[in-house]
Amino acid sequence: MKIALDAMGGDYAPDSTVDGAVLACKELPADTSIVLIGDKGVIEHKLEGYDINSSQIEIVHADDVINMGEHPTKAFSTKPKASIPIGYGMLKSGEVASFSSAGNTGAMHVGAMFTIKSIEGIIRPGIVGFVPKESGDFGLIMDVGANADCKPDVLYQFGQIGSLYAKHVFNIESPKVGLVNLGEEEQKGTLLTQAAYQLFKINSNLNFIGNIEGRDLFNDKADVIVCDGFTGNVILKMAESFYDMIQDRKIKDPYFDRFNYEEIGGSPILGINGNVVIGHGVSSAKAIKNMVLLSHRMAKSNIHLKIKDKFKE
Repeated sequence: MKIALDAMGGDYAPDSTVDGAVLACKELPADTSIVLIGDKGVIEHKLEGYDINSSQIEIVHADDVINMGEHPTKAFSTKPKASIPIGYGMLKSGEVASFSSAGNTGAMHVGAMFTIKSIEGIIRPGIVGFVPKESGDFGLIMDVGANADCKPDVLYQFGQIGSLYAKHVFNIESPKVGLVNLGEEEQKGTLLTQAAYQLFKINSNLNFIGNIEGRDLFNDKADVIVCDGFTGNVILKMAESFYDMIQDRKIKDPYFDRFNYEEIGGSPILGINGNVVIGHGVSSAKAIKNMVLLSHRMAKSNIHLKIKDKFKE
């Protein structure tokens, strides 16, 4: 299996990306290699001194880079030889099983929608975030930023997609799906959440446990947390701020250490025809390593095919 990484993506690339790829090589199975996409000369120079052979890391040259501040759609169309378009091209052709980048988030979205496209039947692909549970496991929250405004059927699909991810990647046999709301009662919330509740309620194939409140995000009440991208992004950023505040106060706690974005490494885009993970722009080598490992787990589970098969039914 080959998994691709944008070696030029991120504020600290290519140092963090190459270092992270080397760290990931130590944990990936022997039949898996990493394809680094970027300036070949620069990458080769960075790899000097590492005991890495060609069966572990392959380099695909890219003449250009889509920088963080560039307009995503314009840059993607005018820079076809940049690392992100090349990565998506390789994913579409089947040369690699997954693609990840800590580069321009907008360009990663554009690439997903215009290169490998949405799975037929998916109204809007979404981005998944991960929530550390007090039990030691992780739950997932969808959406965390791709879709600030949603309709009820979009939230309903997020529950379906998230449930499939939890089952096939987290190995939870019957994931509990909860809808974020301002009260547990069925009639509570906005017109959006009230209508979405009714869609979940009539689907006996989902383990829908009803509405959940903010106090339930970090316990085991739900494995899959469903909300619009605006709400999800606020929750995700708030959770990240917990870790920063605790670090500033020099408090050590193994539970809150898991709020560190580096522990997961990235956020998958679900509902598209391929395995894609978007990393944080400030990703360190540790974060890159975990993003690569997450991307490998997704590819191994064939999660995008599981979602595609489900929506054929």
